[in-house]
Amino acid sequence: MLGLAILALACAALPGLIAWVNLSILRTPEPDLDVRSRVSVLIPARNEAAVIATTVRAALASAGVALEVLVGDDHSTDDTAAIVAGIAATDHRLRLIPIPPLPEGWTGKNHACARLAEAAQGTHLLFVDADVTLAPAAAAALVAHARRTDSALVSGVPRQRMGTLGERLTVPMINFLLVGYLPMAMMRASPRPSLGAACGQLVLVARAAYEDTGGHGAVRTSLHDGVVLPRRFRRAGYRTDLVAAHALATCRMYRGFGEAWAGFSKNAREGMATPRALPVWTLLLAGGHVLPWLLLLAALLGFGSGAVVFPAVAAALVSLATRAAITLVTREPAGTILLHPFTVLVALAIQWRALLRRRGAGTPAWKGRSYPVGGP
Repeated sequence: MLGLAILALACAALPGLIAWVNLSILRTPEPDLDVRSRVSVLIPARNEAAVIATTVRAALASAGVALEVLVGDDHSTDDTAAIVAGIAATDHRLRLIPIPPLPEGWTGKNHACARLAEAAQGTHLLFVDADVTLAPAAAAALVAHARRTDSALVSGVPRQRMGTLGERLTVPMINFLLVGYLPMAMMRASPRPSLGAACGQLVLVARAAYEDTGGHGAVRTSLHDGVVLPRRFRRAGYRTDLVAAHALATCRMYRGFGEAWAGFSKNAREGMATPRALPVWTLLLAGGHVLPWLLLLAALLGFGSGAVVFPAVAAALVSLATRAAITLVTREPAGTILLHPFTVLVALAIQWRALLRRRGAGTPAWKGRSYPVGGP
């Protein structure tokens, strides 16, 4: 039992140290006075009538750059296209792009993004999910950071809004994994593709680099562009970077536990849910953020020695402190902090279910489309 407690403390301390370093270097970029850049804000949309007007109007309010906004209507069956067309009639900077039928071998979002990029005229392309609300300075700030750091791709996690318990049990893992486990100083110093990361909700790319790497067409089968696109850029010799984006955009990506489970499940096989990676992730996450509480419960029930209590308490406190620091800095709901052990358990359940799912059975589905599960 003492050995397990020491293991728990070590697994909790690792993300604590990484997060401390990351939070000390992550900054929200500032726009500069150079407005030579022309930014194309590209918004793929499929049945987004409930949110698309807010997203489009926020994008059109972008300041500090020459701007165009393109919305790709991906065969919506609701009023998405009509809403966008109505706004476009009052603002020439907005265009509605009908997306052609989905070809075999493509996933829906990648196809829509590729078609939008073809129609865009900007020197920089800012891909934004249809549920992301940009701050007025967001586009200019991201372009300024790309220029200052010579980065061909810049991304960040918008401030996540969560309206239900199910969202609070799932969504916070995005920031926790990026800030707690990606060594960003190493990412910035090393060109290794494995260190590339992005949040698919908010991705700025230099158009020339995007075309050189093949853009979304080169990752057409992927369900997780936040992982594969920056790695593609890095393999081609381009620099990618992450910034603090909680002041640049907001997003409510899911509505309830069912949507969140389905959404994270579709990305799992290109994230943690691989035969080699998931056992390691399970050791790190369960060991550092669930095991301490199990050990304390066992001690409370009279199992094990008193020597277990101190390292278990230390591990639990470090785990919560790390989660609290990330939550408060990224402006997520403070009430999610005490849910952290359960959030980790839900994340691991999603990943293990995705890994153990038989090929072709229970295929990931999103926005009315199903995608076969490939890979080992």
